[in-house]
Amino acid sequence: MRIRYVLLILLAMLPIVAGAGEAQPLIADPVLEKRVMALSSELRCLVCQGQSLAESHADFAADMRKKILELMQDGKTDQQVVDFLVARYGDFIRFRPPVKATTVLLWLGPAILVLLALSVLTLTIKKRQQRSASAPLSSEERKRLESLLHENTGDSKA
Repeated sequence: MRIRYVLLILLAMLPIVAGAGEAQPLIADPVLEKRVMALSSELRCLVCQGQSLAESHADFAADMRKKILELMQDGKTDQQVVDFLVARYGDFIRFRPPVKATTVLLWLGPAILVLLALSVLTLTIKKRQQRSASAPLSSEERKRLESLLHENTGDSKA
C-alpha cells in the first residue's frame, strides 16, 4: 500500500522534474532581455498558433527566442530581426501582418463574410415577405380561418 503512494507521488513529480532541465537561459543584459521578450510577444508561435513566441513552451518557440537573441547580439535591429523571420516563415509569423496585396484578404475577409451573410439574410427575408403578401387566401381557406378563430374565441370565453 505504501509503495503505491510513493509511486503516485513520484509520478506526480515527474512533470516538475522533466521541466527542470528546460529552464530558460538567463540573459545577462536586462535591456536585451526586454527587447527579446517584447519582440517575441509580437510574433506568433507557428506550432501553437494562438500563442506568441514569448508565451509558448514549444520547442519551436524556444528556438526562435534563441535565434532572436543571437540576431540582437549580432547588432540587428528589431525590424531586421522581424524581416529575417518573415523571410523565413512568411507574414503568418506576425500577429499583426501588414496590409499588402498578399494579406488584404486576411484583413478584409471577415468583413466581407459578414456583409455577404447580411445580404443573404436580407434577401431571404424580403422574398418571404413578398411570398406571403402575394398569395391571398382562397375562399375555403378564409372560411376555415374564420371557423378556427371563432372556436378559439368561444373556448376562451368558457
